[in-house]
Amino acid sequence: MRTQVGIVGAGPAGLLLAEILHRHGVESVVLERQSRSHVLSRIRAGVLEPTTVDVLRENGLAARLDREGHVHDGVRIVWAGREGFLIDINRHCGKRFVAYGQTSLQEDLFAAADRRGAQIITEAADVQLLDRSIRFAHGGKARQLDCDFIAGCDGFHGVSRSCIPEKREYEKLYPFGWLGILSETPPLQEIAYCHSPRGFALASQRSPTLSRYYVQVPLDTRIEDWSDSRFWEELKARFPRDWAEAIVTGPSIEKSIAPLRSYVAEPMRHGRLFLAGDAAHIVPPTGAKGLNLAVSDVYYLSRALAEYYRSGSTALLDTYSETALHRVWASVRISWYLTTLLHRFPEASDFDQRAQQYELEYLLSSQHAQAALAEQYAGLPL
Repeated sequence: MRTQVGIVGAGPAGLLLAEILHRHGVESVVLERQSRSHVLSRIRAGVLEPTTVDVLRENGLAARLDREGHVHDGVRIVWAGREGFLIDINRHCGKRFVAYGQTSLQEDLFAAADRRGAQIITEAADVQLLDRSIRFAHGGKARQLDCDFIAGCDGFHGVSRSCIPEKREYEKLYPFGWLGILSETPPLQEIAYCHSPRGFALASQRSPTLSRYYVQVPLDTRIEDWSDSRFWEELKARFPRDWAEAIVTGPSIEKSIAPLRSYVAEPMRHGRLFLAGDAAHIVPPTGAKGLNLAVSDVYYLSRALAEYYRSGSTALLDTYSETALHRVWASVRISWYLTTLLHRFPEASDFDQRAQQYELEYLLSSQHAQAALAEQYAGLPL
């Protein structure tokens, strides 16, 4: 088999890259080790930055998003005894977010790929990356895909990152995780981060009839110990009373626990191999940056590859890692800041807790601080 760009991973990063490259006349083949049904079954976040929405619209991928996505001005931070405040990116930045589940976006990307007859090989096993080829097994047979470039979009546990020698890795592990449920209930009117002595909680949205909620839990938490009733009771105990009373409860249709970590690998390129998305970086979900960073990586990489095939210039390819990492570290920083601001850390001293409380009070009292936070939360322009 022969193509111009071999893409490892059929998640949002891999399929979006293939779609944009196609629009620039660049051929690609996507390899995915899981089945399509498995990829579509993964439940992920769904808060899209304005720049992400722009990229999707520019590439003809936003028709369903524009119909079903829930537009909102920002995210509200609340805590007991205070009115809280809105991280108001519409007011301070003139932009708005859209709540649209990653599963829905994944469906849109597969549908777009099917319409153009894209080459997507699922259940590709034993993937090995070489300089100008990818070896893999499919249907019990050894296969090889020859290509000019390889895009590693295969996530944190994929093979691509391990193929970059002498990389520098930055990592921070947090001493807690998020227990989340998805329920067919109307969400709250606003996405809300809640700081509580009992631990962090989050009320998010997927659609007018689909809600996503999270509570901070210890790392050794077991899902089987958390019934739906226990989850709802704990969630409401963390939110201020007026917020808790507005939460509509119901049976969960999905329940999972995710540990939190910050991770960055540098550089994001080695020779003809380029990393994008979770293959290169992981952020805690507090800042809702993971999917948005994957989209910005793909934007920069697709632009660089398109320029190479258009003019032969390697200038954008040569600066891809530096360009992408500038935005990555901005997102890593704000995600880390919100995580440390809003969560209850097991070993926190009285001093730590008082300083955390004062930081919240300062944000509540200062329009300048809120504007700075909104600018960072909105994400850098592409």
